[in-house]
Amino acid sequence: MRARWAIGLVAALHLIVFVGPILLSTDVFSYIAYARMGVVHGINPYLHGPAAIAGDPVFRYVGQDWRTVATAYGPLYTLLSYPLAPLGVVGALWGMKVYALLASFATLVLTWRVARRRGLDPVLALLVVGANPLYVIYGFGGVHNDLIMLALMMGAVALTLARPGDHAAGALVIAGALVKATVAVLLPFMLLSRRRLAPIFGALGALALGALAGYAAFGSHGIDVVAALNRDAAFVSTDSFPNELAHLAGKPGVFPVDHDLLKAALVLILLHLLWRTWRGYDWVAASGWALLAISVTSTWLLAWYILWPLPLAAVTRDRRLLAATLFVQGLFVVHQTAPLFAQVQ
Repeated sequence: MRARWAIGLVAALHLIVFVGPILLSTDVFSYIAYARMGVVHGINPYLHGPAAIAGDPVFRYVGQDWRTVATAYGPLYTLLSYPLAPLGVVGALWGMKVYALLASFATLVLTWRVARRRGLDPVLALLVVGANPLYVIYGFGGVHNDLIMLALMMGAVALTLARPGDHAAGALVIAGALVKATVAVLLPFMLLSRRRLAPIFGALGALALGALAGYAAFGSHGIDVVAALNRDAAFVSTDSFPNELAHLAGKPGVFPVDHDLLKAALVLILLHLLWRTWRGYDWVAASGWALLAISVTSTWLLAWYILWPLPLAAVTRDRRLLAATLFVQGLFVVHQTAPLFAQVQ
């Protein structure tokens, strides 16, 4: 496909989804609820769930699972959402859509540039990400803040490749982690590959600023990332690979010991990837494998989580990462659609 047709296709898909309704998730209403808790009602979203504002117009749209759960998102994203709170539910919803559109545009432009810089086909990279059904329908259609994290992640990758000694690359990784903590896994791979301290200085500076802003706005709970991660790690979704494997083994579900085994397996995978990076393996590919491993070993798997390694897979020469990412996405789609065929029969 020619570049202009590929760009036109991706733009058309984004435009159709942008003007349409929210798709397949109510998470965006949780984002709005947390923002309105802080701005309109003066309630700390890191201490209380949306049930604390049950009389607010947005509450009826918040998913049942999250009504009593405090936000698990980073303080940077929470502060980004605050300016939208006074706009009302509809205004905030369109504001969130604009955020997602800008973040997706940045991600796709950076993916194109990184692919071209690495001698890969930028058109293919664009289509792999921008025309991916899970990216368009689940990620962009659901207006998930993962898109902002991906934009900052690809910004860090692009900057590292262009200027290896730049402090800002590490700062961008931390900025992404202050939206969603997962992307912080890129930092050790970046450092091992470049053998430079500049990125870590940038990361430490961004972390200090982020922690200061988070503490000033939300207190100690706003910067207690470990507690939020431990809380979410205990959740189990019906789509997760560990849950399905447990069922295949005849178990009713995932037990506490399984959580410990999965964490141990993930640590071993990450250590192996770090060792390979030290030996010269592409750090971008290693980061992609790490993000894919996090999503596969997580007991709480959602469609937009398996988008995390996708831009990295599109810009690396190790096509096994792209094949594995698309395979995992395919399994997710099969699992989501299988009940529909069962009902038809």
